[in-house]
Amino acid sequence: MTTAKVVPGSTKCGTFALYSLMCRKTKMGLLATPQAANEHLSAYKLETSSKETRTSLLVKNFFEKHRTSRIALLLFVLLGTSMVIGDGVLTPAMSVLSAVSGLKIKIPRLHENCIVFVSCIVLVGLFALQHYGTHRVSFLFAPILIAWLGCISGIGIYNIFKWNPGVVRALSPYYVYNFFKKAGKDGWSSLGGVVLCITGAEAMFADLGHFSKLSIRVAFTAVVYPCLVVAYMGEAAYLSKHREDLHSSFYKALPESVFWPVLVIATLATVVGSQAIISATFSIISQCRALGCFPRVKIIHTSSHVHGQIYIPEVNWLLMLLCLAVTIGFRDIDMIGNAYGLAVIIVMFVTTCLMFLIITTVWKRSIFLVLLFVITFGSLELLYFSACLVKVPHGGWFPLIFSLIILLVMSAWHYGTAKKQAFELQNKVCLDYLLSISPSLGLVRVPGVGLVYSNIMTGVPPMFAHFVTNFPAFHRILIFVCLRTLTVPKVPVDERFLIGRIGPPEYRLFRCIVRYGYKDGGRDSYEFENQLLMKVAEYLQQEVGDSLVNGEMSVVGQPSNLVVDAVMGSERTERSKKRVRFKEAVGADVRQEVRELADEREAGVSYMMGHTCVVAHESSSFIKKFVIDVVYGFLRRNSRRPAVALGIPHASLIEVGMVYHV
Repeated sequence: MTTAKVVPGSTKCGTFALYSLMCRKTKMGLLATPQAANEHLSAYKLETSSKETRTSLLVKNFFEKHRTSRIALLLFVLLGTSMVIGDGVLTPAMSVLSAVSGLKIKIPRLHENCIVFVSCIVLVGLFALQHYGTHRVSFLFAPILIAWLGCISGIGIYNIFKWNPGVVRALSPYYVYNFFKKAGKDGWSSLGGVVLCITGAEAMFADLGHFSKLSIRVAFTAVVYPCLVVAYMGEAAYLSKHREDLHSSFYKALPESVFWPVLVIATLATVVGSQAIISATFSIISQCRALGCFPRVKIIHTSSHVHGQIYIPEVNWLLMLLCLAVTIGFRDIDMIGNAYGLAVIIVMFVTTCLMFLIITTVWKRSIFLVLLFVITFGSLELLYFSACLVKVPHGGWFPLIFSLIILLVMSAWHYGTAKKQAFELQNKVCLDYLLSISPSLGLVRVPGVGLVYSNIMTGVPPMFAHFVTNFPAFHRILIFVCLRTLTVPKVPVDERFLIGRIGPPEYRLFRCIVRYGYKDGGRDSYEFENQLLMKVAEYLQQEVGDSLVNGEMSVVGQPSNLVVDAVMGSERTERSKKRVRFKEAVGADVRQEVRELADEREAGVSYMMGHTCVVAHESSSFIKKFVIDVVYGFLRRNSRRPAVALGIPHASLIEVGMVYHV
């Protein structure tokens, strides 16, 4: 099985992407965003949907009626996602260790500690290079993999002709039946190792965002699959004459003259495979973070040309430490392989279950097609899963424990975030009430533009009400900003901003809902400030032309040339220069409010955010207190602050402290 271990792969982001699709198309998920606020988005304009089937109605009604079923579904998805993250620990450790272990074939006296030491050096180098980004070395990936596939297929053909040409008969399904008939229980148990031969196949679905379906199909069916089959047949031919070499058959089957070149190429191939799963781990954590299922971490975009190439320092170094711990702790390829196989087959099964829901409720296919899919793939995966469960005491326990820890972190963060947002929604303040008591508070308006960040799309956040009642002053132009991450991969820039006015025009109060997709890139504070104020200015012009009703929100698309020249006319990034150009460009050709916006922007832009402490209510249960006060509190204290994650300049930040009793 060494060949399978040197060609690693895993399901990347399919699990969470399927759940996001289901949340977007149905009401069965817990990550759904209010559809009314997103009806103008092109990504939310549903295709011509087919007629609801009886099965789709039954499934939808069950999940919509029982909240516990939606919670269980989310936990099930997070379990699969946790297994993928665990895959990011196991794949590099197993791949590198299996490749480096070939040294022992040529140097029999080499101590096991030396193999582990060399593997650790390769792993440290692999993770240390992550911050440079994939794009700097990606041009080497294709030649390395082509060389690797060429080597294993050529060696496979050599071994077939040299040791046992009759092994080609193993392509017949008859021998599968005959094997299980003779082996019995031992044949079933061997499936726990056989699963390692197919663990790279599901990685193709993660590449759909980078390559077309046709290119993946052609590459797999015409290149990858034939090369792997020939390689395994050659290894089987060698083992038919050398059964004593079972545990190191791949390297011992190599001809003497090509051993060292193949060892080098195998090591390079493991680095490429490990790079793929590490990048996938970064990607899926970024998506979970965007949808509120993972603590805030620093995300660095390593390429300005290729979207999706990101680097997460905290996750990178944590993965490295865990990979080193697995390599040093297990030291055994078979035990790591047992853990790896169990993790991958669980992800496969989770994906199959989600596909059942997608086919039923989103695609609305017939029950016969659904049953055909579930029986075909589900039965095979359960068969492999049952065989892998036997190996839990022999390394299979690691992905279970690791995934449960990650599941606890993700579910606790999602639960705490949901409780925090629910508290803000329940305790929001009516603006009319706040303005009615302003004379008694002695409320004054100070120069400048204030951006008030909150999670609610209507009303005044409790944080701002708390600030005004204790410090009765706010900016002459006030914009309530709500950042929403939707269950779509990307939101076009011209559909991102939804802007409306609050109260009469003389109040100078606005609300802006900014929609992002879970794959949208970084958010530079200066650039965001430019775009936001540019959209507000465009909204004011649009308000005159379209006679928008007070309080009605409007999607502001492509701005006029006047506003573009005002904000984007210069590539200089100095804040003061941008503000001067904004003021000069609006001139006298636009209405008074836009000129006031330019004046107030030059006076200064401030960002207001809540610095909240979320604690469980005294009457809460012990479990809730443990999740909120201990787990969620620990994660909040050790994750990046919202202002830092958004890149808000510290000198312009106003933080309002509050305690939320949820």
